[in-house]
Amino acid sequence: METYAVLMLSSFIAALISGAAGFGGALLLLPVLTLYAGAEFTVPVLTITQLIGNLSRMTFGLNQIEWKKVFLFSITAVPLSALGAFGFSVLSKNMVTKGIGAVLILLVVLKYFGILKFKPNDKTLVFGGAITGLLSGLIGSAGPIGAAVFLSFGLPPVAYIASEAATATAMHIVKILIYGKLVNLPPNTINLGLLMGLAMIFGTYAANRFIRNMKKEVFQKYVAFLLCVVGVYMLIYPGT
Repeated sequence: METYAVLMLSSFIAALISGAAGFGGALLLLPVLTLYAGAEFTVPVLTITQLIGNLSRMTFGLNQIEWKKVFLFSITAVPLSALGAFGFSVLSKNMVTKGIGAVLILLVVLKYFGILKFKPNDKTLVFGGAITGLLSGLIGSAGPIGAAVFLSFGLPPVAYIASEAATATAMHIVKILIYGKLVNLPPNTINLGLLMGLAMIFGTYAANRFIRNMKKEVFQKYVAFLLCVVGVYMLIYPGT
């Protein structure tokens, strides 16, 4: 019961952050899930959770989704997310954990030094989709990369968040199909993903009502610090 409570509360907070900043929710859930569910089930459970969370973000901004941009991004993101999901299914637990830690740190560093900046054109959508899809399938999320791509187009906040969520939803559907075939998920882990997804719906709703008026920079600095800390921890203690 304690595990469910902690993970649902974490999901609610993660949805608050991702709903306001456009990314960061999934990456915050990675270390918590690794601790409570184990590395071998972290990415599949996170995928179920994120599918529900992103569907809610799509719903709240459905009339502002930039469908052409979503399509171009998804052309490469969806198939490469399937490839990444297959890679996850054959890698060892320690390798997956170390990979999660390394990518957490890498994404924060890239964001901090402004490397995650893209020119707003169709090639950026296709190339960014490829990188995002592969990493999403392999470690569960590559939100900062996908967010940077869509932010480069100067979209209004709701359009940016909903459009990015639409691409994530497509990837998560494909990954769930792959994980279902290649990863033997116990029923309790599936239920856990569904409950966490429910908590994310409430978190997304709260973000849309209350968090939009707060400065995104405050959230992003906090997320960056936390991701670096947990990333280092997971590199040093991959078996935890």
